[in-house]
Amino acid sequence: MEPLELTQEWDKTFPQSDKVEHSKITFHNRYGITLAADMYKPKNTTGSLPAIAISGPYGAVKEQVSGLYAQTLAERGFLTIAFDPSFYGESGGQPRYLTSPEISTDDFSAAVDYLLTREDVDPERIGILGICGWGGFALNAAANDPRIKATVTSTMYDMSRVNANGYFDAMSVDDRYNLRKQLNEQRTEDYRNGYYKRNGGVIDPLPEDAPLFVKQYHDYYKTKRGYHHRSPNSTEGITEISSLAFINMPLLSYIEEIRSAVLMIHGSEAHSRYFSEDAYKRLTGDNKELLLIPGACHVDLYDNLSVIPFDKITEFFNKFLTANNK
Repeated sequence: MEPLELTQEWDKTFPQSDKVEHSKITFHNRYGITLAADMYKPKNTTGSLPAIAISGPYGAVKEQVSGLYAQTLAERGFLTIAFDPSFYGESGGQPRYLTSPEISTDDFSAAVDYLLTREDVDPERIGILGICGWGGFALNAAANDPRIKATVTSTMYDMSRVNANGYFDAMSVDDRYNLRKQLNEQRTEDYRNGYYKRNGGVIDPLPEDAPLFVKQYHDYYKTKRGYHHRSPNSTEGITEISSLAFINMPLLSYIEEIRSAVLMIHGSEAHSRYFSEDAYKRLTGDNKELLLIPGACHVDLYDNLSVIPFDKITEFFNKFLTANNK
């Protein structure tokens, strides 16, 4: 595995819990990229535990939302890892700040690979949790990887749909053609320049006429509430031409075939709610559930502990991460 420089000090956007053991670990995906993760393990436990791999939101790092989820679920009895995606944060991969539907999906299965090698993890009790854009990657991974016994998505984005169609599917075929033209012109420019232009992250300063959901993103990523210096959303963003792959490669093609349990969580007032609602309609079986949180917006499910339904998530994983649930 490629060597990584991992920060050993506590540099999260949330306080450290005294109920769990925290450590840094690494693992690799099938593309040879080494990923960095924070592992959270309940204190004073023995034997093999149910385990959950967590990532997201899109453009975030493990010191933000995924780490908060991981630490909180570890307090509730799960061994958890919150990982930086390939090309982000402390994880490896070149070029930096790239995203790929295939590689980002594989990162979840790579986390499962790693968890299956640990003696303190029950191999029949491994789940995943994806937040925002990583909710879509989590569903895609669940469709492709039966080793995943249960999946939770929180405030899920379908990154293929939003890139190809725009918000609320407002883009026309001509709009999409013009976007492809613009992005491929940028690709030419990037090649000439020898580096990839980034999309700027969450806009700052905010224009007065910014949509409400953009203001909500700003309130998280650009303030002390959620800012982190390794987070693309907090800094200079993701490479602009990353969007090209999502336009041409639908992520959720086979989610009807997911046989394992799925819990989808979204805020009732979130601009992105329709992504979860429409994906949920395509799921089959009696082990799928959509939970709408009254009054919650998209970023409320990032860090608002009075809103995130951890009791429900814990109940779901306890129910479906059982040795008999194969």
